Amino acid sequence: MAANFWTSTHYKQLLDPEEVDVVHPLDRERGVTVEDFKLVKMHMAQYILRLAQHVKVRQRVIATAVTYMRRVYTRKSMSEYDPRLVAPACLYLAAKAEESTVQAKALAFFIRKLYAEEKPRYERYEIKDILEMEMKILEALNYYLVVFHPYRSLTHLLQDAGMDDMTQFTWGLVNDTYKMDLILVHPPHLIALACIYIASVYKDRDTTSWFEELRVDMNVVKNIAVEILDFYENHKLIAEDRVNAVFNKLALKP
Repeated sequence: MAANFWTSTHYKQLLDPEEVDVVHPLDRERGVTVEDFKLVKMHMAQYILRLAQHVKVRQRVIATAVTYMRRVYTRKSMSEYDPRLVAPACLYLAAKAEESTVQAKALAFFIRKLYAEEKPRYERYEIKDILEMEMKILEALNYYLVVFHPYRSLTHLLQDAGMDDMTQFTWGLVNDTYKMDLILVHPPHLIALACIYIASVYKDRDTTSWFEELRVDMNVVKNIAVEILDFYENHKLIAEDRVNAVFNKLALKP
């Protein structure tokens, strides 16, 4: 993995905000809207989390898997790349990239378990399907698997700001940013700073001078913070019937 974010493929692949939530023409033909698109990505991020809890991997693996999933859909359609298969395949690939062990057999077992419990929300896929989709995802990602996350920056920045007591609170904020596309748009340290900014306002900590010493663009930090707060205000709850309606539009088998 590249040691420096600024020379990494992650940095080179950062997108402008308007490039992220673009519905693929094949999906648009089926009536999928931008809101539908966002909803399915949020839902599949949650699906990755649920599978990850079963196979017991680190938070970093989950974050990498969600990043892969979101990158895939900046290039591929959901009607051709079923999100219910892309999600577990991204988790399987992310576990390899982050040097964690997840057996495809175990992943397939828990997919079947979720399918039995909550169909038609999930689809039943086997090991062969996961391995085949893994190769398609690798190609869609141009084999660029390096992902830098805000967690490492967050730890160092909290120590520097004398806000170690905010670790759990801000860590939870960072986790929730993966329900959005922030990781595709902004450097990870700015996402971490936005979470610290939210925490300092929420807990009434004066961090003005500390932020000034960092010499970062506070307009960008505050814009990221606003996007996170907007998510909490408007998008945190996922309407499952709406997700199923989108799958129906995509003509994905229920």
